[in-house]
Amino acid sequence: MTDNQRIHPANDIEAPPRPSAPLVPGNMAKSDHGDPTNGHHNNPLPPLPQRTLPVMHSRPPKRRSCCCRLCCCIFTTLLILIIAIAITAGVLFLAFRPKIPKYSVDKLRISEFNYSSGTNTLLVTSNVRITARNPNKKIGIYYEGGSHISAWYSGTQLCEGSMIKFYQGHKNTTVLDLPLKGQIQDASGLVGKIQQQISDTNNIPLDIKVKQPVRIKFGKLKLFKVNFRVRCKLVVDSLSANNDIKISSSSCKFRFKL
Repeated sequence: MTDNQRIHPANDIEAPPRPSAPLVPGNMAKSDHGDPTNGHHNNPLPPLPQRTLPVMHSRPPKRRSCCCRLCCCIFTTLLILIIAIAITAGVLFLAFRPKIPKYSVDKLRISEFNYSSGTNTLLVTSNVRITARNPNKKIGIYYEGGSHISAWYSGTQLCEGSMIKFYQGHKNTTVLDLPLKGQIQDASGLVGKIQQQISDTNNIPLDIKVKQPVRIKFGKLKLFKVNFRVRCKLVVDSLSANNDIKISSSSCKFRFKL
């Protein structure tokens, strides 16, 4: 009685049978195209290509930052210097009202104009009178050493000399008689050109060039050295020695350079 009352699990005849083994072995990859055991797909899938990323080497920023700081310091220093110079120049201009010096060539005398055909050289000795005017009421000019004055014809230097050292005070006019001397080699062509121009036009164009280092004095303040440059264009009637040479026209231009 007891054995007959035991309950045994009954098999569901309508349930599908369980597979006894997995459809795809564990060591094979699944494919959506069919059974990998099929003969047409017996090879494993090829591996995906791997991308090689470039290796980025970062540069140390120390050198660049140091260069940037150095450039900034240099730029700042130059800017401050320019601003300081501009302010100083503005204050001096308002306080002293500077005016440009004026120059003129008043006389030219040739004491020697001798051409030697044997050596083909030309010797020139002359004296030029220059008048320098300082129109400023509060500004003085120190004419320093190292000056140079020269006379030119058609791009050829005929003679040269130098200015004297002196101080030119306020509202002062100074007359300078300056000796010039020169020797020109291979001068036959130059002498022939001068003679031909005198014969054709009865005049000779000359250039007088002056380079003069000076120091400007504003009141009691003596500034750094600058260069005065003066160029005078003359037209004279001749270059004959020991004769009065007439200057038919004269004009001078002035500029200065630091």
